[in-house]
Amino acid sequence: MKHITVSGAIILRENPVTHQKEIFATQRGYGDFKGGWEIPGGKLEPGETPEQCIVREINEELSTQVKAEKILGVVDYDYPTFHLTMHCILCSIVSGNLQLIEHEASRWLIKETLRTVNWLPADVEILPKIEELL
Repeated sequence: MKHITVSGAIILRENPVTHQKEIFATQRGYGDFKGGWEIPGGKLEPGETPEQCIVREINEELSTQVKAEKILGVVDYDYPTFHLTMHCILCSIVSGNLQLIEHEASRWLIKETLRTVNWLPADVEILPKIEELL
């Protein structure tokens, strides 16, 4: 079975109006999982660390510079045609406005709304750790 290794950004902020903690979720705009919701990110390139990968991917996909704070968890998930290893990295925004380049939509989610979107199966696995942050 094909093995894909990716990094996903758990971008956390405090809402400036409500002061609630929120995470940024994106809706895929392409591929087999088009329309599904995910934490944004992408594939590791050869010789790249998960942290380097997430900084590069968020810059490419969302035109935003992030700082990789720490790995919150690693998800291993078997999809029908491949095995996914996803490094879920807590990130903070350094600069930029999270512009959607490859995604259909985005939302800032609080603890009460976290499970209201149709998350991709592998992403569901990290939701309990995200809920602890919120």
